[in-house]
Amino acid sequence: MIIAALEAIFLFSTVLMITYLVRHYVFTLTVLKRNKKTNDNITNGKITEDPMYEPAVSILIPAHDEEKVIGRLLQRMTELTYPSNKLQVIAIDDASSDNTGQIAEEYSSRYPFIEVLHRDEKTGGKGKAAAMNAGLHCSTGEIILCFDADYYPQTDIVEKLVRKFVDPGVGAVQGRPVVLNESQNVVTRLITLERIGGFRIDQEARDKLRLIAQFSGTVGGFRKSVLDEIGGFDESMLTEDTDLTFQVYLAGFKVRYVGDAECYEEAVDSWKAYWRQRHRWARGHMQVCFKHTFRVLKSKELNVKEKIDGLLLLHIYFMPILTLISFFTGVSLILLGASPFINALWFFVPVSFYSLVGNFAPFFEVGIGAYLDGKTRIQWLMPLLFFVYMYNILICTKALLDLFAAKMMRKKQVEWAKTRHVGDGNSYIEN
Repeated sequence: MIIAALEAIFLFSTVLMITYLVRHYVFTLTVLKRNKKTNDNITNGKITEDPMYEPAVSILIPAHDEEKVIGRLLQRMTELTYPSNKLQVIAIDDASSDNTGQIAEEYSSRYPFIEVLHRDEKTGGKGKAAAMNAGLHCSTGEIILCFDADYYPQTDIVEKLVRKFVDPGVGAVQGRPVVLNESQNVVTRLITLERIGGFRIDQEARDKLRLIAQFSGTVGGFRKSVLDEIGGFDESMLTEDTDLTFQVYLAGFKVRYVGDAECYEEAVDSWKAYWRQRHRWARGHMQVCFKHTFRVLKSKELNVKEKIDGLLLLHIYFMPILTLISFFTGVSLILLGASPFINALWFFVPVSFYSLVGNFAPFFEVGIGAYLDGKTRIQWLMPLLFFVYMYNILICTKALLDLFAAKMMRKKQVEWAKTRHVGDGNSYIEN
């Protein structure tokens, strides 16, 4: 009886791991196949982009204690090539205890299109989603874009992002984050590899295959009417970006990925900061999974392939836990004496551990992405991603336990668990 139960668990976990592996092989081959330059302005014979399309745009910048980086981003806002008379920049000083608000006010006094929204300790400090909702209420643009305070966008990034909104079926867009401080240390280099796999391959493939392209919380934006329709950002979610992705699709709209809209980010530079950031991502993503799984299954707005991809995306942060379970289950079956068929499945366990490395950007996705980006030297660090994956097993396990504990204690889920930025990325920007 025990052996039969363990075999069922091992079989289920192995099939699921194989499914994820096949999915990512397909993603990699899709990007390789379509790497040649194509005219992305034409879909099914119809022009879907208009270079003259210039809607009114509001840019939201949520900032909580960001004095080290907020000035750099606001200076960049003044250098954007998008017409300033169609641009509104709202810096949201969310209960900051440093000089974030003062720095933002200095830019606001010099540039009419930059506004500052101050939130005190009573009204602010309740999470990024709450800050974004406050900024949304003050926005006047047809399109809402958002950038985290440590980001440094291309000067023409607004044009690149808004061009997808010519299609009325597009509710949101996502650009590509690129690590600014890649050469700082081993941690930032490994995060660079993760980001390459996640955006150069994974996001691009999902967009090309018309699956569930994901909004990542920054370097992207929404049609304001869609945000209004779905009620804005869910302030109970730790990862409001993933939640909003599924809200958009369930409302009948699509998310498009714009790979050439690059924005440079200051990656965390220590394993402690990595843990804190990824723990929040994992816990929040699991929240979204519990919220939307059945909604995705029952949705009439999603086709079959979107439902399948959506379910796989929702459960991605459970994969490190599942690989750990499959390993110990497999070891137990060897000791107890499993059937030859189950023993044969053991082949896929090390393959999965080897392939599903890093922050769920599989080994081959990272390798091909680095190749396409011309990152030949950093590829030598790819074997270290195996240890990063082992670290993520601990992170995701802790996140799941914390989520269950919070549910049982009916503890408030959301806090302003921001990533600390020290402004080291400034030294990597050419003046």
